[in-house]
Amino acid sequence: MKIIIFGPQGSGKGTQADILAERLNICHITMGDLLRTEAKSGSELGQKINGFINDGQLVPDEIVLTLLKERVIMSDCGLGYILDGFPRNLDQIKLIGDVIKAEVALEIWISDEEAIRRIIDRRSCPKCGAVYHLKYHAPKTLGRCDKCQSELMIRDDDKEEVIKKRLNVYHQQTEPLIKYYQDQGIYIKINGMPSIPEVTKEIFAKLKLS
Repeated sequence: MKIIIFGPQGSGKGTQADILAERLNICHITMGDLLRTEAKSGSELGQKINGFINDGQLVPDEIVLTLLKERVIMSDCGLGYILDGFPRNLDQIKLIGDVIKAEVALEIWISDEEAIRRIIDRRSCPKCGAVYHLKYHAPKTLGRCDKCQSELMIRDDDKEEVIKKRLNVYHQQTEPLIKYYQDQGIYIKINGMPSIPEVTKEIFAKLKLS
């Protein structure tokens, strides 16, 4: 099964994608992780990606698409995949063309107020990339990463003023995908406001999974 999952910051789509990928035995492809891995690889393409990131620019869609094409043909994607973080707008949908033929488009919906409340309590490890939440997934030792014991931090893009800007971008650029996926007959809306198990239960029910 090939699934696209999207939703505003803090919606829990990454968590739900992990759970669903394990249930279906398919890959969870996160575009952010894909870009970071390539950037650290030292390859020519990775150096280009680093250049854009270091300059504070978005990585061009053409580079993202190149990575995506290489990823989805790997053997572990043979049974399908969940694509998280791409496409983000209608232009990107046109760009991917026949590369991605999604069978399901899941939107995990939450209110802006809930998104802000969830994200401002998020803490990240600058060394290994682990992410925690002070309420839902707190580290065992306050302020320290469980995996590498590094000091946790609040990322710049997890600060309230930045969250609000990112939510505005989501509403303007990503929400129009809903109409596109509805027209394709593959759109499913999930209420992301309840607890993680309840959201998972709704996803499984709508996908007719036991």
